[in-house]
Amino acid sequence: MNTPGELKYTKDHEWIKVEGNIATIGITDFAQSELGDIVFVDVDSVDDDLSSGDVFGSVEAVKTVSDLFLPLSGKVTAFNSDLENEPELLNSDPYGKGWIIKLDIGDDADVSELLSAEQYQESLG
Repeated sequence: MNTPGELKYTKDHEWIKVEGNIATIGITDFAQSELGDIVFVDVDSVDDDLSSGDVFGSVEAVKTVSDLFLPLSGKVTAFNSDLENEPELLNSDPYGKGWIIKLDIGDDADVSELLSAEQYQESLG
């Protein structure tokens, strides 16, 4: 399973790439493999200020729907519109073209609670 070392992770199987005050967020390779074929991505939180742990959208696979949880507080600034026509990008390229949202990280966001790649791998057992 692919777990890039330069990213941060959550126990809810999201990955986070922090660049300055902007975080790019998606689901991990493990998450997409557990969900199976992804057929729809729903994010209606663009321009919303949300807190860490809030639901910012959902991913629908053939057999299930899974909520997406925000790993850091902040304002959702962008949704990957490529996912509207190609939700399967979450399966084929979860850490690249399959990113889901961009977040303007809030001043009170606690990046220290995010997991390293090693910690995330350990959490999977």
